[in-house]
Amino acid sequence: MNTLLNKLYSYQAWANKDLFEKLGALDREKHQAELHAILRLINHSCVVARIFVAHLSGTQHEYTADNTTEIPSLDELRALVASTDQWYLDYLRNASSTSLSETIPFVFTDGDKGYMSRDEMLTHVVVHSGYHRGEVGRILWQISITPPWDTFAVYLHQTEPARRLQGIAPQVNSA
Repeated sequence: MNTLLNKLYSYQAWANKDLFEKLGALDREKHQAELHAILRLINHSCVVARIFVAHLSGTQHEYTADNTTEIPSLDELRALVASTDQWYLDYLRNASSTSLSETIPFVFTDGDKGYMSRDEMLTHVVVHSGYHRGEVGRILWQISITPPWDTFAVYLHQTEPARRLQGIAPQVNSA
């Protein structure tokens, strides 16, 4: 099924991969404080995504908060984010419109009750992740590092280059 959610999660996996490639080149000693803040942001985003994996799959998660005390290393986080991105892509590949509209009660880590449809949960996770990638990009700008070009339009045109040719009027020779 080729839905907007499928495209958004493919975009998210693409954007996360680009971000981790950029972070891999970061001078870890020179930018230790910034890298720590970046890893905390990405870990938070990943924890929230993993919590919603549990909600969507009807399983329990082990999180008591929306971040962990111990922050994974860059390489550990890269692997966890990639695995989480793949889980969502696989989930969407098999999801039907009917199942996506199903509503699910759950409990937030602070104990408050929640109730969302599956497609609302999926939308929340992808939007939440994009928000925090934007925060990471801002940190990179502050240390004079150009962040990856993280936009949905760029993703669509890089992964489907024929889009660049659509809607272009042929040149008319006026001679």
